[in-house]
Amino acid sequence: MATCPSGHQSASDDFCDVCGTPIGAAAAFAAGADGPAPNTAPDTAAYPAAPATGETCPHCATPRTGQFCEACGYAYPAGAASADPGPPATQAPAPVSGPGSMPAPAPAAAPVTPAPPVTPAVPQASAPAATPAPAQPTAVAAPVTSIWTAVVAADRDYYETVRAAGGPDTDAITFPAYCPERRFRLSGKEVRVGRRSVSRGIDPEIDLTGPPADPGVSRLHAVLVAAPDGTWSIVDPGSENGTLLNGTEIPRGTQVPLHDGDRIHLGAWTALTITTR
Repeated sequence: MATCPSGHQSASDDFCDVCGTPIGAAAAFAAGADGPAPNTAPDTAAYPAAPATGETCPHCATPRTGQFCEACGYAYPAGAASADPGPPATQAPAPVSGPGSMPAPAPAAAPVTPAPPVTPAVPQASAPAATPAPAQPTAVAAPVTSIWTAVVAADRDYYETVRAAGGPDTDAITFPAYCPERRFRLSGKEVRVGRRSVSRGIDPEIDLTGPPADPGVSRLHAVLVAAPDGTWSIVDPGSENGTLLNGTEIPRGTQVPLHDGDRIHLGAWTALTITTR
């Protein structure tokens, strides 16, 4: 291995591989004039010819074979063409799926959907337990007190029945040509039925004195008695001609309950109809 005048180790013995300084015969050639001696040809045995590249040294016209001129050591500028640059490198085409096919485009990247933000769960306050409503007192229905009424009128059918029975003085009794209907509301503990008598001090609540007067009605013929539950009963205290309830004679001195729609007959043609509402 040769050593250049600058002390570099060079594998070439003509020019330093590091700094390009001529070594040996090259150094002696470089020490002369700007060009080779007249009529002196370069030693072709010492410098074998290199393949022609088309580029020569600008100082000595020696064909270029490297970065430095082989004859005078001229350093070619950086980036200059090499001895055999060769064809420009080209990028290999992308593989295709078949003959005559165009290169397949790269698959488009799938859009990335950002994950929704995670909202921390907020503990919900539990609803307070419902307070039961206080029990309402049960309304007690007030007892319904019925209004009892006795409707007094003349009954032609009953009159014909009495005449057919043929009692005393029956032929002398005639049915009244006019007898207005009268209504008596039952109230108090008892209601007496009969004909008023001043001498005997009888003033019944249902006075049948008339006109028209029914001769078959006694002064105190019947008594209507109130019960604690609001109902009523009838008693015949001992009338002369008796008392019928719904067509049947009631026993004297016996209290018989009354109902809505009952019909009481007494005398020769008098009828009392009991109503409640």
